Amino acid sequence: MKHTASLLIHPEELDSKWIQRCIDLQIPTLALHPVGGYRAPLTMKAMLDRLETEEFRALIDNACENGLTIEYEMHAMRYFLPKTEFEHHPEWFRVDENGERNADLNCCASSEEALDFIAKRAAEAAKKLYRSSHRYFFWADDAHDAFCHCEKCRELSSSDQQLIIMNRILEELQKEDPEATLAYLAYYGTLTPPQKVKPHKGIFLEYAPIDRDFHKPLADATGEKNAEQSKHLKALLETFGKEDAKVLDYWLDNSLFSNWTKPPKAFTPDEAVIFADFDYYRSLGFSDISTFACYLGADYIELHGKPDITPFAKAFHKT
Repeated sequence: MKHTASLLIHPEELDSKWIQRCIDLQIPTLALHPVGGYRAPLTMKAMLDRLETEEFRALIDNACENGLTIEYEMHAMRYFLPKTEFEHHPEWFRVDENGERNADLNCCASSEEALDFIAKRAAEAAKKLYRSSHRYFFWADDAHDAFCHCEKCRELSSSDQQLIIMNRILEELQKEDPEATLAYLAYYGTLTPPQKVKPHKGIFLEYAPIDRDFHKPLADATGEKNAEQSKHLKALLETFGKEDAKVLDYWLDNSLFSNWTKPPKAFTPDEAVIFADFDYYRSLGFSDISTFACYLGADYIELHGKPDITPFAKAFHKT
């Protein structure tokens, strides 16, 4: 089994030092992740605009020509279905938990017109992802209860609704890129497997346990959080299979450990947890293991010196 790994950083953090770090540590993939939360549609647009500039493309060319793979991972739904469409097509948007049509998050997964609109916008965005791989990561919106409660959708779980959306996006992506695959992000409200909807061929699992205990190995069942996460993970693997399945953990995510607030805090990775988690994930059949590594860019170096990401590289290269 061929193992691979990636680091996710914010687009504005990409520079020659980050690229050289990955080259030196033989980390195969560097992924660009626009800030999520309520700013997600703005930060995604900013990244797409940045990708049009010669200066930014030169950085990506440098990375690719030195053997790195570049990917792009983002909360994309509010960019694909902007609030400006609500005036003309309110039925495209979700019914919230209070029974109101709301343009805040995702869409109505039972609206074929909304799905078509989103899928076409996704295909347009995919063309702008400069030198991307054939793997795409167009995540649902960044919230616990982000899906539709209309009469049709309320019979579907959040996971089923997300998979409906991802299946439709993949269909559109593959019209332009027959090799396209697309992530199903298991995160917050979509950690339980879908029950009524089956993944199309080319949908792969991306498991992001943000609610875990970061100070204990995930396999340590003495804590309620990690026991719950492991239960969901095994059920997800049964639904999506191990082929192309990816872990997206938080071992180097200094944005999380800084409470998503600048300036970034000084950060020391927990090597013991990283090593234990790598062993656990590989024992389950994962060959693709990644971590957020945000808030470790130039501003971090200026404040705290060069960040230590070697534990992740050591765990990846461990046989």
